[in-house]
Amino acid sequence: MTITSENTIGEVVTKNIKTADIFKKYGIDFCCGGGITIKKACEKHQIDYLQLQHELLQAEEGNHYSHQYDTWELDYLAAHIEHVHHKYVATNTPIIQQYAAKVAKVHGHHYQEVIKINDLFNEVAKELAAHMKKEELILFPFIKKLAIASKNNEKIRIPYFGTVNNPIKMMEEEHENAGEILKQIKELSNNYNPPKEACNTFRALYAKLEEFENDLHQHIHLENNILFPKAIVLEQKFGIH
Repeated sequence: MTITSENTIGEVVTKNIKTADIFKKYGIDFCCGGGITIKKACEKHQIDYLQLQHELLQAEEGNHYSHQYDTWELDYLAAHIEHVHHKYVATNTPIIQQYAAKVAKVHGHHYQEVIKINDLFNEVAKELAAHMKKEELILFPFIKKLAIASKNNEKIRIPYFGTVNNPIKMMEEEHENAGEILKQIKELSNNYNPPKEACNTFRALYAKLEEFENDLHQHIHLENNILFPKAIVLEQKFGIH
């Protein structure tokens, strides 16, 4: 889609629901107030149109490159997970909670599934917040120490939790639980397909939930299939079992 200053907010969001987050960031109403042009919205909110257009075009282009995560050093991979995926969860959780609460309040009488979706997302949000803190404060620092000690040929102390297998087992169980909750949300939302008459907030909620699930799948893949197994093998080289 070619985006110009004369496009209405509603037109842009209808073509690409991910642009809803950008308008929300700038305080522009993309739902009830979606009939005004981008130019008028920028004038009203005193926003630099070129900056807004740049962000909207980035949302259109998406991200097309890939990484060979399996070749990365473990300390770098752990930092990547924290700075990219943990940050994604922390940034997008409150946005989705706002959408879910609004949709449940406005449309819950007719679409009862959105009330359950709201409850389930709040549950998984709480669990993921605690989960990520444990990784950031306990597991990841030790994995980074293992990687650095290995590169520098240094010794390492046995951690208070005994072996890295113990926190890893707990993290994997929590991953499974989070995945099950999101699976329920996916089923309740009809694979993130909103009703035909759904408003933009309703549509934005389902789009964000799908994006959230996709990111979590990548997040868990990097940990369960790359970071954790390699950390276990690396720890064994230090004689910790």
